[in-house]
Amino acid sequence: MEARAINRYIPTSPRKMRLVIDLIRGKSADEALHLLHFSPKHASKVAEKVLRSAIANLQNKDDAGRIETDQIVVKEAFVDAGLVMKRISPAPMGRAFRIRKRSNHVTIVVSAPDHAHKSGTPRPSARTPKADVKETKAAKEPKATKPTKASKAAKPEAGKKKASAKAGESAA
Repeated sequence: MEARAINRYIPTSPRKMRLVIDLIRGKSADEALHLLHFSPKHASKVAEKVLRSAIANLQNKDDAGRIETDQIVVKEAFVDAGLVMKRISPAPMGRAFRIRKRSNHVTIVVSAPDHAHKSGTPRPSARTPKADVKETKAAKEPKATKPTKASKAAKPEAGKKKASAKAGESAA
């Protein structure tokens, strides 16, 4: 089971946020929360908020009961670029420099293994692999073989030999 949380339009650059998000990708939720909580970077506070939201979403999604946070893993975490607000700063000699105020979107997906549920019953998968589908189709319908170029070429030659042999007999 998995759940996600998205925070959009965070007013920091995506590059600064990626430095923080790269720390927690693939870690357990407890370890990721500790890393974010004690990180000195400003972006880590926003990332911690998003991670806590994703964990809460997963726990609310579970019908059987609460999932322990030590069983939850950060499955995916990524940062996308958001809007770029363009501002102008005055420069010497009547010029103007452009300031780009960047923003980003953070997405964190957390998951818990199926055996982490209190019920303990695995769900049956509804999808069948494509290879199994191909094998069942092949078993139902036998393939018709097409004649190859070599077999087509061999048949007329045999007819020509017979015709030439008959012509030789009639001439003799």
